[in-house]
Amino acid sequence: MKALIAMSGGVDSSVAALLIKNKGFDATGITMKLYDNDDVGLKKDNTCCSVDDIADARAVCGRLSIPYYVFNFKESFNEQVIDRFIKAYENGATPNPCIDCNRYIKFERLMTRMKELEMDYVVTGHYARIEFDESSGRYLLKKAVDDSKDQSYVLYSLTQEQLKHTLFPLGELNKTEVRRIAEENGFINAKKHDSQDICFVPNGKYAEFIESYTGKNYKNGDFVDKNGNILGEHKGIIRYTIGQRKGLGLALPEPMYVCEKDLDNNKVILGKNEDLFSRELYAEDVNFISVKELKEPVRVNAKVRYNQKEQPATAEQVGDRLHVVFDEPQRAICKGQAVVLYDGDTVVGGGTIE
Repeated sequence: MKALIAMSGGVDSSVAALLIKNKGFDATGITMKLYDNDDVGLKKDNTCCSVDDIADARAVCGRLSIPYYVFNFKESFNEQVIDRFIKAYENGATPNPCIDCNRYIKFERLMTRMKELEMDYVVTGHYARIEFDESSGRYLLKKAVDDSKDQSYVLYSLTQEQLKHTLFPLGELNKTEVRRIAEENGFINAKKHDSQDICFVPNGKYAEFIESYTGKNYKNGDFVDKNGNILGEHKGIIRYTIGQRKGLGLALPEPMYVCEKDLDNNKVILGKNEDLFSRELYAEDVNFISVKELKEPVRVNAKVRYNQKEQPATAEQVGDRLHVVFDEPQRAICKGQAVVLYDGDTVVGGGTIE
């Protein structure tokens, strides 16, 4: 069996490569070159896919005595991840580019390359598990054993065909075990810090990145309250996300939060904390994993952001959309984020919040 291992230069994908090789696979390591630092306004190689990361991945492959290559996916990444990220902010949404990167790059472009090379599996260092359910005949995506590192939320868009040809060797391990394995095998990146930020916006300043990348100037407009009263001036609608309180630059008699964005009139609507809570949402671009479709309303646990604890809810399929009603109101449900449904530790499916 031949496996193509996506290696970021980090400790997780390096240990995944080791485990796959030890299982007897004919393994090949690859790093996906997704962008040039100059293209996204970065001055040095301190992010994912940098020169240092490539050197680390190559060193690990050398230690494992497996071939190593760099694939150029820059054009696809610009189109499917960066452009989608910018368009979402321009349309008042709050995107999760890691989901798009997994969907369109790691498990679409990379899997196409895997098949072109006549290999059998794509391997990544994600913390999640894949199982085949004999009774339903479907591949299941399950949460990782290490709940603190679980990444099933950003993998909900995986198709049955992709799950069939994907391996997650770290799904049964916790992070401390992964680092121990890396140290025992003398990996150069055994103590390397995990990357936390969006790779092409490592300083977290999304608006500055968008303005620099597009060359656009997003016009100032009014902050208003729920009644339309002007409270001050905002510095461009892309700079604000639902639920935000800090950084508004306003002197107000009480705490106020971004509750809504009026794109047509270039207004940011502020309200009280209680105005941010809602019980239901609709999602589009839906993908189901454990079932082919929802034939009737089902009880699930659902989460509307990566680091949220799952909340009990009822989910119903309405045409090609998903309608989710939570038992308790949820704070700051953001257009553009994903809602992911769980049945225990199994991912039922998910979609993009409208």
